[in-house]
Amino acid sequence: MRGNPETHELIAATSLADTLARLAEELGAWTLIAGGTELMVAHAAGRLSAQKLMSLSTVQELSFIRVDAHSVAIGGGTTFGQIRRHATIASDFPLLAQAAGWIGSIANQNRATLAGNIVNGSPAADAPPALLVYDAEIELISLRGSRRLPYAEFHLGYKQSVLERDELVLALHLPRRFESHAKYLRKVGTRNAMAITKVAIAATALITEGRILEIRLAAASLADRPVRLIATESALLDKILSTETRTAARTALLNEVHPIDDIRSTALYRAHVAANLLNEFLDTLEQKQAAELIA
Repeated sequence: MRGNPETHELIAATSLADTLARLAEELGAWTLIAGGTELMVAHAAGRLSAQKLMSLSTVQELSFIRVDAHSVAIGGGTTFGQIRRHATIASDFPLLAQAAGWIGSIANQNRATLAGNIVNGSPAADAPPALLVYDAEIELISLRGSRRLPYAEFHLGYKQSVLERDELVLALHLPRRFESHAKYLRKVGTRNAMAITKVAIAATALITEGRILEIRLAAASLADRPVRLIATESALLDKILSTETRTAARTALLNEVHPIDDIRSTALYRAHVAANLLNEFLDTLEQKQAAELIA
């Protein structure tokens, strides 16, 4: 069954203030459309249950990339095309720029927004693993004011988050302190582009004299939400990269992840691919350490 546009009310918000006022006036009544790349697919398939839709494409206050000496703020309405092409993001946050290039086609990237990718809440979303390993903070806004919290605390479960009914995502804030970190991002899917993630791992780490001084690992499609792999990080933090450390980290990861069987893959496949990607990242750490010693 295909969707019928006559069953929905669609308006375009005139400003951020207008949007917040409508959300506060009719709590839970409005479904926000950012780029619409997910909602329009649901509508075409007749699966869009929301009756009242408000487009944010005209709300210019949500589309920005602001750079200062300590951080980069990316507005919720910023498209992945804008993120992919931004010089500071490419230099300081290459994993996010890389993930932006995975999201659908070029046309999709020029419509899909950062907030839409996050609020949609898919465990397979492309941007969240990079945001998690860069210690991003998310800023939410309503008529009551704004609040910032670690992005790692935003998702609560499958398609569930801390976002209140009168709030929207104003911005993501990324600290500019990862220049010296080793960085890794790998997505496994049916194709290199325009394919939903089967497994993805992102990582940042500092290693000195063979010891891991700092590490962040995050994953897509390994739980009911995008997640930091805290137990796996703990198995590696302040450890020398030995065979025993690698074995302990692999065991921790396999115990920590909770993938599912679906039409794209099996849980067993996802878990073992994730372990292989972890091993690949640890290989890159050893190579980075060796190169620094030679230099």
